[in-house]
Amino acid sequence: MAKAQEPEKVSFFGRFKQIGMVFSFTAKRDKLFVPLVAVAVGVPVIAVVVAIVLGASLIWIPIAVMVALLGTMILLNLRSQKAMMREAEGQPGAAASIIETMRGDWRVSPAIASTTQFDMVHLVIGRPGVILIGEGNPNRVRSLIAQEKRRLVKVIGSADLRDYTIGNAEGQLPLAKLRVTLMKLPRTITGKDVNALDKRLTALSARPQMPKGAIPKNMRPPKGAFKAMRGR
Repeated sequence: MAKAQEPEKVSFFGRFKQIGMVFSFTAKRDKLFVPLVAVAVGVPVIAVVVAIVLGASLIWIPIAVMVALLGTMILLNLRSQKAMMREAEGQPGAAASIIETMRGDWRVSPAIASTTQFDMVHLVIGRPGVILIGEGNPNRVRSLIAQEKRRLVKVIGSADLRDYTIGNAEGQLPLAKLRVTLMKLPRTITGKDVNALDKRLTALSARPQMPKGAIPKNMRPPKGAFKAMRGR
């Protein structure tokens, strides 16, 4: 089972490079991103130029620069996440990939159950308990989730067991809302309980391999992109 890893220490230049990759990724996929950045930078710059012409102190120059940088970073954070969600939409394994990048102690086992049509169920263990995330055809996914529930209830004890099916139909969870939904779940078990559940479920059965070719290489942003976003 994939355990949450400690964040790697990234140098200043390494972080700057990651931000640059995220910026490029977002600009290519979001037509409004660059114009919005131009506005975020231009407004404080123009304002401070006018203020200086009218006799204001030069101290407003660094303030304008900081405001422009802050506005750019806020836009980058919001627009890049939307671009990443759109890129991952409909791609097998996207839900597991997103959860693996979330902050906190989330243990993810991708595709613990799957079909040849790339329907799959991912197992997630965290402070909210045990969560099953299904992707694919709703009817086949429901069958897979029911099967995994029967298997898991025997070993998870009193831990909460939830399930979600990714999709945009009624009763399904849109991929774009997956991160927020999981983060809002109540923390009902301790970190020690998470470790115990992890060991128990790992011993229950070995994780089957995901179908070959299930996750196209072009579904993810450049390497390090998610890590750059997590740092903010």
